[in-house]
Amino acid sequence: MIMEFWQVINLEQVGKILGIILIFLVLYIALSRVLQFLKREFLKKAKTKKERSNVEILFRTSQYLLIFFLLVFGFLAYGGSLTGIGVVAGLISAALGWALQRPITGTAAWLMLIIKRPFEIGDRVIIGDIKGDVCDITLTHLHIKEIGGTIASEEPSGRVVLIPNARLFEENIINYTYTNELILDQVKFIVTHESNLNKVKEIAISSTKKVLSRYMNKPEEPYIRVYFQSNGMDIHTRYVCPAEKREEIASEITQEIFAKISSSKEVNFAYQHQDVLLRKK
Repeated sequence: MIMEFWQVINLEQVGKILGIILIFLVLYIALSRVLQFLKREFLKKAKTKKERSNVEILFRTSQYLLIFFLLVFGFLAYGGSLTGIGVVAGLISAALGWALQRPITGTAAWLMLIIKRPFEIGDRVIIGDIKGDVCDITLTHLHIKEIGGTIASEEPSGRVVLIPNARLFEENIINYTYTNELILDQVKFIVTHESNLNKVKEIAISSTKKVLSRYMNKPEEPYIRVYFQSNGMDIHTRYVCPAEKREEIASEITQEIFAKISSSKEVNFAYQHQDVLLRKK
């Protein structure tokens, strides 16, 4: 039995295959280390979020291309002709094409991300019902650092959500920071009809400017929108701020406005209440 087994095995072919595998591993490890070194050097020189994202995507793509060309090299070394590679590739694609429809769609979505660039690593996005900051883009999944989720706010929840790339063809994509890293936000409050409206606007604008100056060198001018309510005047203080600091800035502006209105004699907060009048008999 053992003799028949060794007669079936072509030792020359086995040796050839093992040699090709060894060369593949040596080349892959050596070239991967070169790519990692170059990646670190490029990341040191990257100054902006977009540049860092470009470096990450460039070297991730280079890693995939390295594997692809090494596989082609292996087939060439074994088969000795492009015709053999074509036959093998055709058989493999026919066998896997049906079974891997979803991953193939995900790969197509990954190519769309690389070419169209609807968002970068570090952008804040909403994809379907997931909201967060993009922390990684792989061949199969998009990694999102979730904001909200566990609480009703836009602060980091500490969770990372993995979204299959294929979903990108099925969901609306909202990018907070497509053109820049700033978004429009607002702080709302209600004052009584008897309040000095000019004083209210002055307090809201000065409070907003004070807080924004801590986070931005040259913040845009905030503005006020005023609306009637049954129990008072609805004040909306609107301003542009960094997307990732939205909750923090809104909280600080709220505290500033509260402190100034509480100490003012010309302005009072409005609130829902009922007055009970007692008739004298």
